[in-house]
Amino acid sequence: MDIKSVTTDKQIRIARYAKAMAHPVRVYVMELLSSQSCCYSGDLSDELPIAKSTLSQHLKELKDARLIQGEIESPRIKYCINKENWKEAQQLFKQFLRV
Repeated sequence: MDIKSVTTDKQIRIARYAKAMAHPVRVYVMELLSSQSCCYSGDLSDELPIAKSTLSQHLKELKDARLIQGEIESPRIKYCINKENWKEAQQLFKQFLRV
């Protein structure tokens, strides 16, 4: 039996978002970005006491889940919430937690 035969697309999306949010640094980044009226155009490593390489891994996880997007504007990267996917993640979590 294949795992995809017993799971729904909705369950797979919830799991993808949950994995992306499964670290306090990523939660912090999502809170920071969602509290901004526009994109964050700065060095997030100035905000967090962690190595740039570690931060980069956390940002990659959020990007892979499509919760954030980044644009390179040398020498900085501009990070934004992917509003559509963030809204979907919120709705899926609300539905799931009502169960």
